[in-house]
Amino acid sequence: MSLAPCAVLFIVLAAALGTAQAQQKLYQWVDEKGTVHITDTLPPPGARKVEQKIYGGGAAAGQAPFGLAEAQKSFPVTLYTAPSCKEPCAQARAALNRRGVTFSEVQVWNEETNAQLKEVSQSNEVPVLTVGRTVQKGFEQGAYDSLLDSAGYPSAGVLPAGKQAAPELPQGYIAPEQRAEPSRPSAEPVKAEPAPKLGPYAPRFSATEPTK
Repeated sequence: MSLAPCAVLFIVLAAALGTAQAQQKLYQWVDEKGTVHITDTLPPPGARKVEQKIYGGGAAAGQAPFGLAEAQKSFPVTLYTAPSCKEPCAQARAALNRRGVTFSEVQVWNEETNAQLKEVSQSNEVPVLTVGRTVQKGFEQGAYDSLLDSAGYPSAGVLPAGKQAAPELPQGYIAPEQRAEPSRPSAEPVKAEPAPKLGPYAPRFSATEPTK
């Protein structure tokens, strides 16, 4: 028995609406300071490297969009790195990309960004991951996955892998080895203390010192 034209139209519209609801449009862009942002609104004038990403719509991702949108709204992900931080920051970024998590990246390199990092983590060491208000110092795969799981982000393999690369060096940044004068001391110097016993989550790299 064939369906009436109005019934067919209703089915088509319902399917189209379901697809639209299952998809989420996000924008990735870089501001004048070199910080990468992920937003669900149009980037401001002057934004660079604007990329549009759409999530959801497939059978495997059909159950992810609502949870993904809720997680991104309630528990936004930010990764704090530094131009001098190489391997550990690259590992942290790669872990988020493998999970398909969209994240903002803040490069810590001057007084302003160092103050921002210290306010978040009470230290000047990177990488630092924040998921909502939860802070993870240093990179540890299990800790990253646990935080993302708790925040409601889809499990690994549900979302397509991300391709977010390291941001460009901030304008005005000079590598420590290229500076004519020694780097200035921190605004809040800390007296040297005996090295504590490091656990699996302990940070090991400073945002103001290069790593190997």
